[in-house]
Amino acid sequence: MSIILDKVNYVYGAGTAYEAQALKNVSLKIEDGEFIGLIGHTGSGKSTLIQHLNGLIRAASGGIYYNGEDIYDRDYDMRGLRSKVGLVFQYPEHQLFETTIFEDVCFGPLNQGLSKKEAGVRAFEALNCVGIPEELYYQSPFDLSGGQKRRVAIAGVLAMKPEVLILDEPTAGLDPGGRDEILDQIAKMHREQGITVLLVSHCMEDIAKYVGRIIVMNQGEVLFDGAPEKVFEHYRELEAIGLGAPSVTNFLHGLLERGLPVNARAITVEAAKHEILEMIAERKRR
Repeated sequence: MSIILDKVNYVYGAGTAYEAQALKNVSLKIEDGEFIGLIGHTGSGKSTLIQHLNGLIRAASGGIYYNGEDIYDRDYDMRGLRSKVGLVFQYPEHQLFETTIFEDVCFGPLNQGLSKKEAGVRAFEALNCVGIPEELYYQSPFDLSGGQKRRVAIAGVLAMKPEVLILDEPTAGLDPGGRDEILDQIAKMHREQGITVLLVSHCMEDIAKYVGRIIVMNQGEVLFDGAPEKVFEHYRELEAIGLGAPSVTNFLHGLLERGLPVNARAITVEAAKHEILEMIAERKRR
């Protein structure tokens, strides 16, 4: 399973005084089971890009292929695509509307044509997956904390059994504890279910900790695409477009500039700690 974008272009306000090109010849391949971080400053094209992946926006030119099928073919099942490529928008809790948590999560599967019993099984599995206790299932979703509402909204997408899960800033507005809870649950789902995850985030520390590949968008184009360690080697270029790198990357490069022999490719606190302890041990051995 894969998603392929072939020279995708998109223009807002085409033919008007407000015309602006949001995507410029974007070509990407997203493989089955990847955990990808998508980063870029506001207006870089990342939100426009993810809305193309399940057909919410149609490219002005170029092609998009899901499992080898052109999603723009006249007889392509776009509704089926949207059940396979689940998109969780920023602040998804604003979309909660049912009287109970359980009913809200059942809504998607019922809309897919499943029976009430099948939808209930899906809802139970999804709520369990995101860590919502059973005693809360029949409470109003509006009585929950911000982090719990976010998890219920994600469960609503998971209950539709997507093969690809796209999350647009899923931790926006949450405190550090709530942010860690959400991302740990997403990482757990990725490990246990092998689901493809595309995470849009402004937090470089989160991206560095969880993903295996980073795509950097800038002015509607793909600027960098690769393993986090390789992408963050371009920390100066990232700073120039308003992104920066994880704090530990800047710290380690600062040590290097002062003549201390550390591996500046470490991008997490644990990896940086290991590098510094190794450097200290090596100096003691001398």
